Amino acid sequence: MLRASLLWLSEQPRLFRMVRNNPLARRFAARFVAGETVDGAVNALRDLNAAGLAATVDLLGESVRRAEEAAAARDIYLRVLDRIHETRADANVSVKLTQMGLDVDEQVCTDNVHAIATQAAALGSFVRLDMEGSAYTSRTLRLFREVLLPQFGADHIGVVLQSYLRRTAADTDAMIALGARVRLCKGAYNEPSDVAFPDKRDVDANFVSCAERLLAKGHYPAIATHDEAIISQIRAYAQRSGIARDRFEFQMLYGVRRDLQLALRRDGYRVRVYVPFGDQWYPYLMRRLAERPANIAFVVGNLVRESVRRR
Repeated sequence: MLRASLLWLSEQPRLFRMVRNNPLARRFAARFVAGETVDGAVNALRDLNAAGLAATVDLLGESVRRAEEAAAARDIYLRVLDRIHETRADANVSVKLTQMGLDVDEQVCTDNVHAIATQAAALGSFVRLDMEGSAYTSRTLRLFREVLLPQFGADHIGVVLQSYLRRTAADTDAMIALGARVRLCKGAYNEPSDVAFPDKRDVDANFVSCAERLLAKGHYPAIATHDEAIISQIRAYAQRSGIARDRFEFQMLYGVRRDLQLALRRDGYRVRVYVPFGDQWYPYLMRRLAERPANIAFVVGNLVRESVRRR
């Protein structure tokens, strides 16, 4: 019932307009979204970099239905890459294929991502292909493997894998064999049990197993989690295995566990913050909560933990 309610709320344009003009809602969103404009995102990068944290920038919005929308999103990414270069920010970008037009026409999508990756390569930057629901996993990996990685190489293009999917162990080995740069996260989409592990313990166990393989044999993996227990396991494994701290990085979401981000950085680990921006912050927040309503407790719990630790 909660999930259905959140999804319904995410699809109400009138409510979106009302919430978007509500100061309290905007203040809450500002905790997790770096504004609605490119300037807002760049300002967030400046603050993160000043704290010793790298960043990856994500323009909110997905599942576009018109080629014109995909082209507009592409152009915003090109502006972001220019601004990153102009300001010498320690940052790269992350793109969703459905935002680039994958559901409109695969060639349109490929052309848009190719333009972004070309710009990133010319500026010495990097593009991560974000991962969406399981219906897009094979298509995303195929485009990455067959088209983008051969053209741009692992220094300029990477991909995301999600440990809640049953296929991810095999995908991890395949990406390692390709020398690909992988961002490993748990995943938050609502999936059937034959596709994804329904039990959190299995998701966590798969995450640790895949992370250890990436650390041992992968090419600069990104370990994306806020789970302190898992982070401790990863740190212990890296230390036992003699894996230097500059051979991988931890990644976390903007506004979530900022205390942990800074603590890891102080301990000498590389930390990158995933920075979303754009005017689609309301449906973004609602959909993220709807995908796994337990995320509500996760967000509230992290806010409480941070406030207690600051006292």
